[in-house]
Amino acid sequence: MAKKPIGVKKKNRRKVIPNETRWNSDVIVDLMRDFDFPFVPLNPGSSFRALHDSMVNYGQDDPQMMLCPHENIAIQIAHGYAKATGEPLAAIVHNLVGLLHSCMAVYYAYIDRVPIFLMGATGPMDTGQRRPRTDWIHTANVQGNAIRDYTKWDDQPVGINSVPSSFGRAYSVMMTEPQGPVYTCYDTSLLEAEQPHAVTMPDASAERVPTQIGPDQDALAKAADMLVKAKNPVLLADWAGRMPHGYDNLVELAETVSAPVVDIGARLNFPSHNKLNMTLSPADVLKNADLILCLDARDWEKVTTTLNSVTRKVTSLVPKTAKWIDISFADLEISSWSTDYQRPLISDLRILADTAIAMPMLSKLCRKLLNKAPAKKKRNETRLKRIAKLHDASRADWEKKAKKNWNKKPMTTARLASEVWDVIKDEDWVTTSSNLNGWTQRLWDFDKPYRFPGYALGTSTQIGIALGVALAHRDKKRLVVDMQPDGDLMFDPGALWVAAKYEIPMLVVMYNNRSYYNDHEHQIRMAKKRGTPVERAYIGMDIDKPQVNFAGLARSMGWYAEGPIEDGKDVGDALRRAIKEVKAGRPALVDTVSQYR
Repeated sequence: MAKKPIGVKKKNRRKVIPNETRWNSDVIVDLMRDFDFPFVPLNPGSSFRALHDSMVNYGQDDPQMMLCPHENIAIQIAHGYAKATGEPLAAIVHNLVGLLHSCMAVYYAYIDRVPIFLMGATGPMDTGQRRPRTDWIHTANVQGNAIRDYTKWDDQPVGINSVPSSFGRAYSVMMTEPQGPVYTCYDTSLLEAEQPHAVTMPDASAERVPTQIGPDQDALAKAADMLVKAKNPVLLADWAGRMPHGYDNLVELAETVSAPVVDIGARLNFPSHNKLNMTLSPADVLKNADLILCLDARDWEKVTTTLNSVTRKVTSLVPKTAKWIDISFADLEISSWSTDYQRPLISDLRILADTAIAMPMLSKLCRKLLNKAPAKKKRNETRLKRIAKLHDASRADWEKKAKKNWNKKPMTTARLASEVWDVIKDEDWVTTSSNLNGWTQRLWDFDKPYRFPGYALGTSTQIGIALGVALAHRDKKRLVVDMQPDGDLMFDPGALWVAAKYEIPMLVVMYNNRSYYNDHEHQIRMAKKRGTPVERAYIGMDIDKPQVNFAGLARSMGWYAEGPIEDGKDVGDALRRAIKEVKAGRPALVDTVSQYR
């Protein structure tokens, strides 16, 4: 994807209004505008009061500040926006305490490979300028240490002359694949000082980031040869679809070689109803595979094995004789602290490359080989028909399973997914991160790359990320649907206020099982293993007695809301009423109470 040079601003940028005196904090505003940040979610703080003033008055609130009641929400809005658009936002946190509040959100952005330009302030480092107590307990020596193990880079420039180059390097590091969050921290006294002289800004014609990593040509030719010769190849994709053309490139590759695809789900990599999509029943194709091609697949092991959740024993679904090819960023930018890189993949061919570059090149090489081998093309046509039957059978089986306990109250998760799909399927819809334990993937038609930005992360991330996704699609008038877990919303209910304040229309459908049910299942496993009472496994897990009035909570923050609804037959009409409100520009919440699975 081509990168815009520094200095390319949006046409509708408001004009800055310079003061008689230029302040150092004005430079940060100029840089945010030069690098084209449209929004800056933040939680306010005195450490960057000078920057705040410059943004409001010098920059005329352009980029627009978005007030968030918690730092996690601010960073998660940037997280969701970047997942949906591929473009970053800046976010600002106050001093050491705000940074510490934000640690979890920064960590999840790091493991989700999301670019976020995090800014903060500290000090004053000159202790002679510090206020008693507050400035001392809110300041750390080298503040970036707090998140250094899970950011790509951090910096704390000392003088105003070093700020532009620090900003430019941070942006470049953040956007260079594999992407991730960066942190720049500014001394309070530096921000509040007058500019001593005109500050040299980055060259407007310079490229922001380097070009993408291309594959070794000989290695890619070998991969094409292996792929064309394989009788039963399988493609595993995790991050390949992080750009819209990655989704299209994978379709081209899969259809060129007639190979089934298993979408691991870090991003939406492949259309759900394509006949080569075997994500719902991976064992059907993995058990006979003679070649596995991993496409930016960091978490390759989960979908190629079965797990006994009690004993933790992992059993491979793939024959031992199968060959493995890995095309990815391999071990670039992994942390020595976080082990999010998974178990090493012992592959027969490893190619260090960006799949956005490698996949179309591989498709072209495979086409050339197949054009010279009519017998292999005919074999592939036969394989395509066989996989299509497996695909259709898998989807039919899941649709049949969805009808089980159809009239149960509270409704099953499958019924909830079905009812929502019936209402939104004719809309230009987007869903956020929760997939209702896989039921949206089983029942909905993910036919465009923007339909889903990727799987859910940990609790206390999803509502904030959903806001960012909805903000990204707001001007496109798409219907953004957040299947919102109850436990997650309990962490950050203030996110609802942000959506109302900044007029971010979205539909929240509560996935309300009145429990932290994922952990409830773990306690059930422990009880069965140890012979302790299974009926006591809910203790310390249930979000009940009192039940949370999510509709009342949403209404108190300016939303349209209905519920709770336990009967599936009542969901459709409630959703239609809510969607009318969303289309009028108002966020809406429907509290649906369901089973866990």
